[in-house]
Amino acid sequence: MKLSVLDQSPVSKNKTAIEALKETTELAKETEKLGYHRFWVSEHHSTKSLAGSSPEVLISHLAANTSHIRIGSGGVLLPHYSSYKVAENFRMLESLNPGRIDLGLGRAPGGMPNVTRALADGNRRDIDRYPEQIDELTNYLKGRASSYNVHATPQGETTPDIWLLGSSGGSARIAANKGLSFSFAHFINGNGGTNVVDKYRERFTASEFNDTPKTNVAVFVVCGETEEEAEYLASSLDLAILLIEQGKSGTGFPSPDEAMQFPYSVFDKARIRENRNRIIVGNPKQVRKQIEDLCEMYQTDEIIVNTITYDFNARLKSYRLLAEEFGL
Repeated sequence: MKLSVLDQSPVSKNKTAIEALKETTELAKETEKLGYHRFWVSEHHSTKSLAGSSPEVLISHLAANTSHIRIGSGGVLLPHYSSYKVAENFRMLESLNPGRIDLGLGRAPGGMPNVTRALADGNRRDIDRYPEQIDELTNYLKGRASSYNVHATPQGETTPDIWLLGSSGGSARIAANKGLSFSFAHFINGNGGTNVVDKYRERFTASEFNDTPKTNVAVFVVCGETEEEAEYLASSLDLAILLIEQGKSGTGFPSPDEAMQFPYSVFDKARIRENRNRIIVGNPKQVRKQIEDLCEMYQTDEIIVNTITYDFNARLKSYRLLAEEFGL
């Protein structure tokens, strides 16, 4: 089994986005030493809780500060952009770091409707073109000329690995039809994911990218030395998710102490219990068992771990405990 990392550059309360990005860099260096397989960063806009707005730029920085761990996007939100420009960004990244770059693609807006309008300079975001954009992008990445008679440069001998990301069946169908790898976001949707991945495998058509289906699954994980410590640390993530669902994301991720003192309603507590379907919490042995169960459920050999804690040292420690338990 492979363990990988998704980091969203979370900004804790009383910290800055600059500090969050420095923590992401430190985490990439440390998880490389610990033996994690890949390190992905996300794309979010106009939020004070997540600092990662430009994965291409951050990937370049992280690749320069590491030596062998795969670095990639989880993911670039393609409908906002020109396939040609995305291809050139990632051809450049691959040329600078041959054999190390992953291009994860998503079709979510990455923010509220006003974000979509701003990214499109006021124009309509045509999500229906997503499959066509993927075809354009893969052609550019493979060095084939487009209908505009242009090539994506710089050209080279290697191509970034392409992954489609999704939390429902739409992207899985596209990935299967085009023979691309598929990453399921269990940390976004903790219900029904196994059916989505099963359908992806059933419908998969071999391509120049993959002969057989290729999957991984991303999940929230909080690991502590004891179950009690893990639950304490995870309480801030419980509250953060709840507030995001209620449109009250505020100015950063709350502390466990704030979470412990929060006046939860009966409905709030029920939502937190439901949201725990997408979070793995516990001591190292408990977390390992849950991750192995998740692998079995999804019939995958790779789990992408997304750990968000108020304290960065606790985040580092969670990844360290997990690496030690799995003997990475």
